[in-house]
Amino acid sequence: MALDLSQIRVIDTDTHLTEPYDIWTSQAPASMQDKMPRVVDDADGVPQWVIGDIHLGRAGGGGVIGRDGSKINANKGLFEWTRDDIHEGAYNPKARVEMMDEMGIFAEVLYPNIIGLGGQGISAAVEDVPFRLSLIQMFNDYMSGIQQDADFRLLPMGVIPGWDVDAAVAEAKRLAAMGFRGVNMTSDPQDLGAPDLASKAWDPLWATCSGLKLPVHFHIGASLTTMNYFGDYSWPSQHEDVALGIGGLMLFIGNARVVVNVICSGLLDRFPDLKMVSVESGTGWIPFVLEALDYEMEENAPHLLAELELRPSEYFRRQLYATTWFERKDIRRTVESVGADNIMFETDFPHPTCIYPDPLKVALQNMEDLTEDQQRKILSENALKLYRL
Repeated sequence: MALDLSQIRVIDTDTHLTEPYDIWTSQAPASMQDKMPRVVDDADGVPQWVIGDIHLGRAGGGGVIGRDGSKINANKGLFEWTRDDIHEGAYNPKARVEMMDEMGIFAEVLYPNIIGLGGQGISAAVEDVPFRLSLIQMFNDYMSGIQQDADFRLLPMGVIPGWDVDAAVAEAKRLAAMGFRGVNMTSDPQDLGAPDLASKAWDPLWATCSGLKLPVHFHIGASLTTMNYFGDYSWPSQHEDVALGIGGLMLFIGNARVVVNVICSGLLDRFPDLKMVSVESGTGWIPFVLEALDYEMEENAPHLLAELELRPSEYFRRQLYATTWFERKDIRRTVESVGADNIMFETDFPHPTCIYPDPLKVALQNMEDLTEDQQRKILSENALKLYRL
């Protein structure tokens, strides 16, 4: 039975806001303008993000939805379009909220683009550590303003400095004080010179996030490790469009690596109230991976399995979440396996796999085999609870 969407507040738990060109320069004094990340045209007139002599990346539109609402080829949208071509809702918070009203979406969770999906891009590019931290904080300050101006209908996940545990703890506390409802971090801080996340060195961060009710988010592609391998997922002779599709698919499944490492690290036993989210990864792989993890631990590490309080497959229901958007064929089976309390809805606007222009129609079609209670949880209630809305 179709759910009456007018009776619920739909929460979109994964979208992206293309960073405004003045996100850093608007906050810096005149004497610091040239040191800030900014956009300049290259020799061909193509806008580029730079920090001094460091090239961060192309200042494109960051998506595939055009000004007129049409959806185009991913390679063209990501690598040819500029800000002038993209839908205004991709970068203008006011236009985004207006678009949400048209779609029937109450709130959206926001993730970055140019700084890296887990903040790893800017963290790796800037060698001056205090300056690097100030840039992360300025980014978070700007996003805090967006959240406040939108009356918490836009929910950016604050970026955590992944190269230092103490700095990460301090920033998590600062983010909570500013009203952020979650944090976003790299899945591989060892890329940046810090311990990996299985190390107990990170326990102060988990304790802080648990105590402050800040869920920790791992977006696909949120590390140098994953993005450096992105281009190698497809065989070299594949068409560029096929290569992009294969790369995206493998990033989805690649978040299984994060989930199984988190479970096997024991950190969920030490912090049973901590919540973590696998973002933009889909859900269909979860039942298989959890069953396989139970089996692999039984076969290969029974002595370590005995040290865990729960079977590996049981931790997901207690502390982990994932997001779904395009899945239809197996979603009922997934819900039966892992439950409806740990799955949330997303659109991925305005990225290549986004469901647009009528995401809620797609969502109801995808979930037509679920009960109204299950649909309500996935589309609304799970996120309302997790983000304290």
